[in-house]
Amino acid sequence: MKKVPAITVLVMAVSLFAASGFAKETPNGKSGEALFKEHCSMCHPDGGNIINPKKTLHKKDRDANNIKKAEDIVKKMRNPGPGMTKFDKKTVTDKDAKEIAGYILKTFK
Repeated sequence: MKKVPAITVLVMAVSLFAASGFAKETPNGKSGEALFKEHCSMCHPDGGNIINPKKTLHKKDRDANNIKKAEDIVKKMRNPGPGMTKFDKKTVTDKDAKEIAGYILKTFK
């Protein structure tokens, strides 16, 4: 039987650990990234905004529009301004909305 070099085992272990942290799934089986792609990415590709370019998901624009925390993002999803689709709790659960908000905060800096 061949022995697997320790470095190979280490690389595999780190890869599995990293992958599990980046694609954390919600109880419905979807990560924040997957939920964002499903509900948000068509109007916010790469964190932009096809309706209002001054209101992107990037930190400088979020800050300028007083969107600083996950709760602020969820609030905007529930009661958006003109041009944005309203996402009620039946369409996007509170848990999923928080997953999306977390993904936005981590991704669009």
